[in-house]
Amino acid sequence: MGIAGLGEAHTYGGVMAKQFPHFYEGEVEWTEQKKGKLTSAGLPALEVATPPEFQGHEEMWSPEQYFLASVNACFMTTFLAISEMSKLEFVSFSSKARGKLDKVEGQVPQVTEITLRPRLVTRYARDLERAGRILEKAEKNCFISNSIKSHVTLDPELLRAEE
Repeated sequence: MGIAGLGEAHTYGGVMAKQFPHFYEGEVEWTEQKKGKLTSAGLPALEVATPPEFQGHEEMWSPEQYFLASVNACFMTTFLAISEMSKLEFVSFSSKARGKLDKVEGQVPQVTEITLRPRLVTRYARDLERAGRILEKAEKNCFISNSIKSHVTLDPELLRAEE
């Protein structure tokens, strides 16, 4: 099912997308120690490293952080598409994400929980309730969230812009 239940042919951010399936490719190359470089055709390279908790590197993005960022970015882009289709006027949007990597008995460690804390400022007070519903719809339609095992929780903060 496409974004907002639109089926095979779907609109994403107001633009009609091609029919499914879509394919994405990327590559990772080890560079040194516990570091690597992520690449995909036509995109800037991204550094990646083992996190400090696993004797890796501080101040570098880890797969765990990219995983969390992927869920958060998909939530944002899905929200933007649905809010545009819904004609929701807002002043600002940001979203913090927190993930829990835990040891599950008899399995390898895995991200078991993700909490998204979007902060949405609407132009008008009358839109706050509808904005909450649109955020919920965005979380339910985020295809990255729907593609993972982690339980994703939405914890929004809705505000109206100051006069």
